[in-house]
Amino acid sequence: MTMRKKTFPLAALAAAALLLSGCSLIPTYERPAAPVEASFPPPPAIDGAQPQAATGAVASELSYQQFFADPRLVQLVGIALSSNRDLRATSLAIEQARAQFQITRANQYPAVGLAANASRAPNVINGALTNSFQVGLAVTSWEIDFFGRLQSLKEQALATYLASEEGRRAAQTSLVAGVANGWLALQADEELLDLSRRTVATREDSVRLTKLRLDNGVSSALDFQQADSLAQSARATLAQAQRQRALDENSLVLLLGQPLPADIRSSLAGDRLADVPPFPALQAGLPSDLLVRRPDIRQSEQQLIAANANIGAARAAFFPRISLTAQAGTASNELSGLFKSGSSAFSIAPSLVLPIFDAGRNRAGLASSEAGRDIAVAQYEKSIQTAFREVADALAGDATLAEQLRALQAQAQAESGRFELSDLRYRNGVATYLDLLDAQRSLFGAQQAVVQTRLLQRQNQVSLYKALGGGWTDQPEMAASAASSSPATR
Repeated sequence: MTMRKKTFPLAALAAAALLLSGCSLIPTYERPAAPVEASFPPPPAIDGAQPQAATGAVASELSYQQFFADPRLVQLVGIALSSNRDLRATSLAIEQARAQFQITRANQYPAVGLAANASRAPNVINGALTNSFQVGLAVTSWEIDFFGRLQSLKEQALATYLASEEGRRAAQTSLVAGVANGWLALQADEELLDLSRRTVATREDSVRLTKLRLDNGVSSALDFQQADSLAQSARATLAQAQRQRALDENSLVLLLGQPLPADIRSSLAGDRLADVPPFPALQAGLPSDLLVRRPDIRQSEQQLIAANANIGAARAAFFPRISLTAQAGTASNELSGLFKSGSSAFSIAPSLVLPIFDAGRNRAGLASSEAGRDIAVAQYEKSIQTAFREVADALAGDATLAEQLRALQAQAQAESGRFELSDLRYRNGVATYLDLLDAQRSLFGAQQAVVQTRLLQRQNQVSLYKALGGGWTDQPEMAASAASSSPATR
């Protein structure tokens, strides 16, 4: 219809429509029960004695600067957080999700623009050509959200944005742990390289001594061949250690997103894991604590909330969709009369579409969204179970690796004494050279095992820190404010 000489403000129309809208068909969200036990399994008993539960700091409240006492490691983590390409891509995905949320939210409001029309058509009565000119503000196909379809889509986009923010935090915790483990591996590589070099030097001395004894008829050719074989084995181990050192540095460089700083690289020489400052003790708490401490679990829950909101949009598709097109301005049969007194005009054209037959499209859409919600529930429960296992594994390792390291250190000390005695007995002709070589092999193996087990222990402590939600400290203000304004997150 068209009204002249009387205007109806578009702002008042928009306000009335917004008041009428707001119905939501989103199912009431209820957080699924955690499918795990109420407490973590007790650590394995050592020598029949049950270990005491660890007491200490809460991992999620302990920044990586506080957890890692080595300033070089803190510097490397800072470099990775600013330069790692995977984390950068994850952060950009947040910006994309935020923009998508803003687009979806904007669909709830009318888009007002300047419209100008000009037409020339024959009169239906006399056939004479008639001009028509119109200019003004226009609202084109604005959907009035009576049944909450757009509201549901907005809630879905908001939850998706919040999930991407939690995903960035989860990626950060993984990156922090990855850099720490890579740095510890490099320190272990340096210690193993030093051990291999010293072993090669010792065995080459044995080869020279055996050759001298062979030339003087004191030793046999068999002794010489055995000594040479053991020296070649040590050289092979050294080459393997050098290759592993290079591979571990390459892995760390990839995590950093830039080459290892020269001063840090040079400072590695002579590093020993035994000299690394100890990490703070952590308290495990309860499995239910992980729901708020672990970013990956919160990410999975936001994805579940998004899937739940999708059901509301699918339900709304069964109801009428009401759209509005309106324009307010001036109209005239002559271009010069557009802005004269009495040329004002207003038009409004509401439309309603009620689905009657769609070959099952809406039902299939609802079934798909409900299945998506069930998938999100399973994924959320799996994320809790995975977190529970990671914490339980780290706690079991914390209880047993210390005892394993203690036993291996005692074994290495015993093997060192055995080697010294075997060397003394051989030089005095009491023992065979085979006994000495066997003592050398056992000592080298025990020393390697000590370094590797100490590495496992340190990396397990890092894994426990990550599993308990440590490694991120920032709380972006926009995500917090968006979450507080979302009905789905209350």
